[in-house]
Amino acid sequence: MSKKILVVEDESALMGAMKEFLLAENFSVVTADDGEEAMMMVKKEKPDLILLDIVLPKKDGFAVLAELKADVEMEKIPVMLLTNLESADDVDRAFSLGVSTYLVKSNYKLEEIVEKIKEMLKI
Repeated sequence: MSKKILVVEDESALMGAMKEFLLAENFSVVTADDGEEAMMMVKKEKPDLILLDIVLPKKDGFAVLAELKADVEMEKIPVMLLTNLESADDVDRAFSLGVSTYLVKSNYKLEEIVEKIKEMLKI
């Protein structure tokens, strides 16, 4: 059974590329392009891991993360933040909210992100 990844990204080109890479690695992929849709998809799809951007329409990644970690049914789902925000404050805030991994988009190739996902899911 393939692991299900929820990709939450409002930049359609990046989302498409991420989805393609993950599908090629035999992951099941569901997507959301804003924070509100992300929460609906988590409840509906029960993903094994969430790849979450911070800068999102309607509800930002920090708000989504806080909501996930406050819900007993969703708090155990690992969350990997993938963002352009590099400040120490953003990183500290993310970890204080319970993020599993924090990656800055410009520092990683898609192949490396997929490898990190596999590590987190112990595949």
